[in-house]
Amino acid sequence: MRLQVRVFFSLVAVAALALCAGNRAQAQSTASQTAGNGTYIASDPLANVRYDNRYDLSLSMAYDHMKAGPTLLQGANLGGLDLTGSYWFSKHWAAEATGRVYVGTSGAAPNLYNVRGPFVSEYFIAAGPEWLGPHNKHGAILAHVLAGGVYGKFQQDLLGYSPSLFGFYNDQMAPALIAGGHFDLNRSAHWVFRITPDAVMTRYSTNYSNPELTQTDINFAISVGVEYKFKKKR
Repeated sequence: MRLQVRVFFSLVAVAALALCAGNRAQAQSTASQTAGNGTYIASDPLANVRYDNRYDLSLSMAYDHMKAGPTLLQGANLGGLDLTGSYWFSKHWAAEATGRVYVGTSGAAPNLYNVRGPFVSEYFIAAGPEWLGPHNKHGAILAHVLAGGVYGKFQQDLLGYSPSLFGFYNDQMAPALIAGGHFDLNRSAHWVFRITPDAVMTRYSTNYSNPELTQTDINFAISVGVEYKFKKKR
């Protein structure tokens, strides 16, 4: 958990430095208007960045660290895709929805069936408010809190045995909460390079016969990809 916190604050520092560096580069570009024997007109691909779009959509490569069972010591590092869209009501507030798929292998508890590294996957759907924070034409920092559900698939490689024999959850739907945000670096008025670090909370049932017995897990996820801002304005 300490490593995950360090990673998160390192990303915040990098994003802040990128915004400051962008402002400095803009000032230097404005100051240099002549070169050689004549003048030139600088082309600024960010001149039309306005933050007045109604819709945006992003697609990213995704990573998620999770545990496939309530007592497992080994975590699973999963990869997948993150598809996210936003509808902006004002300059600073939007409704955001996300669909995420994570797949990979997980360690298993010692067992008599020689099951090692079984395949596991998680499928998230969540939605909630999004807030536009500090921003300029070079980039922006955004925050979101998204609530929804997750389908965890843990049993497919367990040879038909009970998942409790391997320290796993059973296949199930569960509540999920995603809290974090985006670090955006504008490449043009429409295209954005996006980094999305999140804390992901899930609440899986730990017992077949009594679904009320649950465990809350909080894990780290991050996505890196591109966003497109559609032309329609508010």
